[in-house]
Amino acid sequence: MKKNIHPKNYEVTVTCACGETFKAVSTKQELNVEVCSKCHPFYTGKQSRASRAGRVDKFNKKYGFEKSE
Repeated sequence: MKKNIHPKNYEVTVTCACGETFKAVSTKQELNVEVCSKCHPFYTGKQSRASRAGRVDKFNKKYGFEKSE
């Protein structure tokens, strides 16, 4: 590895908007995030497949596609 070309790495505490904190390695000395694995809907199970299915139905209705059963 070449010397003096790589940024310095720091062990930082990442703070989420929900209040959760965890350790990580970063080139920045402080990190604040809006969502983390504790509050993101995908990881908490609050995201439902029904909402995604509804978007597909809306698209099909908008462009006149019919379900083939």
